[in-house]
Amino acid sequence: MMRTLRVARQSAVKARTQAANELHALVVTAPDALRAQLRQLRLPQLVIRAAAFRRSTELSTPTAATKLALRSIALRYQHLSVEIDELDKHLDKLVAVAAPTLVAIKGIGTDIAATLLIVAGDNPERLASEGAFAHLIGVAPVEASSGKITRHRLNRGGNRQGNRALYLLAVGRMRWDPATRAYVARRTAEGRTKPEIIRCLKRYIARELYPVLLAATSILVRLDSSTAHSAAA
Repeated sequence: MMRTLRVARQSAVKARTQAANELHALVVTAPDALRAQLRQLRLPQLVIRAAAFRRSTELSTPTAATKLALRSIALRYQHLSVEIDELDKHLDKLVAVAAPTLVAIKGIGTDIAATLLIVAGDNPERLASEGAFAHLIGVAPVEASSGKITRHRLNRGGNRQGNRALYLLAVGRMRWDPATRAYVARRTAEGRTKPEIIRCLKRYIARELYPVLLAATSILVRLDSSTAHSAAA
């Protein structure tokens, strides 16, 4: 259920981003008088202003054509926003039921939680150990030592959606978590680069979340089994 809803949500978000880019592009190429009215507006105000343009049945000037195009795209943007909000509400409920302990962790919202649950639920055989889970989402360190230098590098393998979820959580903690900020300061003083520090943080977070995801995935597997038995009966 989460997987299918996220497919629809990602498609809607992509289309909304494209609509926003097209709005800005039309403003840049609009006739001078219209461009002067719109170029200082931020995206939310631009969408509202463009959606309120009067619908014209006859297009006799470039300005009228541009207004019609802006109105069409702005209405599309608003429709997609409503669609995304509706999908988010359903995802919020599904995630809250499936993994309340996961979303209770500070910094983990519906998007991150749903992503990790989908990755774990699609690969139950890769949850045999915490190390196997780290390899699944591409946060297990990769040896990159040379000569007398011992170091590890970023892992470019694994599930990239799961890796992205941990990246967002790590970057968020670097902003608001005192313990993480202290860790970053210490590792920076040791000469570590930011990518190396984030790699370490993602590994720590994977270790922290593994037991929570394992428990949640076990619940989901039992729910799937009971649903299958009920359908068969």
